[in-house]
Amino acid sequence: MIKLDEVVSTQTRREFCAGCSKAAGLLALGAVTACGGSPTSPSSNSTPLTSVSATVSGRVVSIAVGSGALATTGGMAIAQTNLGSFLITRTAPTSATVLTATCTHEGCTVTGFSGSQFVCPCHGSTFSTSGTVVQGPANRALQSFAAQINGEVLTFTA
Repeated sequence: MIKLDEVVSTQTRREFCAGCSKAAGLLALGAVTACGGSPTSPSSNSTPLTSVSATVSGRVVSIAVGSGALATTGGMAIAQTNLGSFLITRTAPTSATVLTATCTHEGCTVTGFSGSQFVCPCHGSTFSTSGTVVQGPANRALQSFAAQINGEVLTFTA
């Protein structure tokens, strides 16, 4: 067994500092790896959102909602365009909410849902279908866009 006074007396200050730096680095790495148990860890109970096709003309985004994930009230999906990614919830036969899919915590793309809430995969923030924060670490709502459904086409301006 090595006694502390023996280690200190045979180690230079530089060696001691180097050892402390390595230990601190390993502890930090362990803390990052252990993030799964923290209150800001992602939810493992979320379901991936269905991706829907969208067309863009200028800043107007159009999405067919006659079939698939957005065909009925309560349907939720994600649309990825050159203007960004958007979360869509069909709220009624002629209306829907559209939100940016960019989490307000650290900019991750929200890609899942649990129940009727959108879930960020990075740190577990959850948002209502209107974009308000249900559970952090995000502390700001998702940006919303006015949308309308005419026939079987949802449109909004991004």
